[in-house]
Amino acid sequence: MSIHIDVKFNESPNYFMILDAVSRGINNLDKISKATKLQKDEVELVINDLLMQRLIVKIEKKGFIFGKKKMETGITQTGINLLNAKKQELEQQNQQMQRSYNNGDATRLKSYMESNRIWVPMMLFSGIMDMMFFTSVMSFMGISMNPMESALIGGDASYYQDIGTNADGTYAVDDQSGASGERDGNISGYDYDNVGYDGLDDGGGFDSF
Repeated sequence: MSIHIDVKFNESPNYFMILDAVSRGINNLDKISKATKLQKDEVELVINDLLMQRLIVKIEKKGFIFGKKKMETGITQTGINLLNAKKQELEQQNQQMQRSYNNGDATRLKSYMESNRIWVPMMLFSGIMDMMFFTSVMSFMGISMNPMESALIGGDASYYQDIGTNADGTYAVDDQSGASGERDGNISGYDYDNVGYDGLDDGGGFDSF
């Protein structure tokens, strides 16, 4: 089944930041908002869009305590592929900026920064761009950070960069039973690309789990 990805999505850093957060198991509205420094209402809108495009899915999972059910989100293989492609693209841009900075080429560095400025929050959040490098570049060019960049630099984005992430890109999942497993975008062995979309939303919205 082919999936049409809206053009605006591919040019929206906020979509990729939230998709990246979900890929690491940050699947609570409050935590995503805190990690990305985005407003909750915007996060919820993006989450709904990601669900519609089947880049993420919601599933019902029985909790360990009293068998209470809860909703969890996870990234699909399509979402993983899209996210990795964007990260690779941004990594190349970051390397070009690093070379220009190391060579003291202020003109080229300024050009790269202007072309990629809207993607800086995503690059910082994902760990593609080192925070110390970014602050050095801004100082080198005599440019001030915008509020979003300042929030990510001054906040705890580095914590979320490393949350549960192992060297191979998988991350540990706490099943509330004292045991933990590893996953590469799937929760408890669910194949997200083969989960039916109907019935995933319990009507409570993203906030409901």
